[in-house]
Amino acid sequence: MEKMIEGVKVKRLKVIPDERGRVMEILRSDDEVFEKFGQVYLTTVYPGVVKAWHAHKLQNDNIAVVKGMLKLVLCDLREGSKTYGLINEFFIGEHNPLLVHIPAGVYHGFKGIGEKETLVINVPTNTYNYKDPDELRLPFDTDKIPYNWERRNY
Repeated sequence: MEKMIEGVKVKRLKVIPDERGRVMEILRSDDEVFEKFGQVYLTTVYPGVVKAWHAHKLQNDNIAVVKGMLKLVLCDLREGSKTYGLINEFFIGEHNPLLVHIPAGVYHGFKGIGEKETLVINVPTNTYNYKDPDELRLPFDTDKIPYNWERRNY
C-alpha cells in the first residue's frame, strides 16, 4: 500500500471457520489499535451507494465489515498533519477482513461495492451525543477532497 495517513492503523482480522459456521474477532481490549470503548453500532450501505464525507473532532473510529464488500476512503484534512492531503483507499469485507482505525480529524466515507447490502460495524471511542454530535460533514463530491467515487476499470 502507498503511504498511510498519520494515525491510521490496520489490523488483519482472523476468520476461524468450522462445520458450524465461523468466528471473527473484530476488536479486543488487548489489541494495539484499542484505545477505549464508546459504543458499537451497525450501519449498512446498498450496492453502489456512497456515504461520504464525515470526520470527528474527538472520537476515533474502528471500522470492519461483517458481510459484503466496502470501498473505504480516508482523507487527511487535519491542519499541521505530516500527511495533510493524503488519501488512503481500502477494500474491506468478506474477501479482505480488516479493521481500519481512523483517528479524529480524518475525513472518511465508503461505497458498497458488492452485489448485496454491506454490513459495517463501527466501534468508536466515544458514545454518540444526540444533543451535540461530534461530526464534521462534507458532500461526497466536495472540491476539498480530490476523489472520484466511480469504479476504475483498469
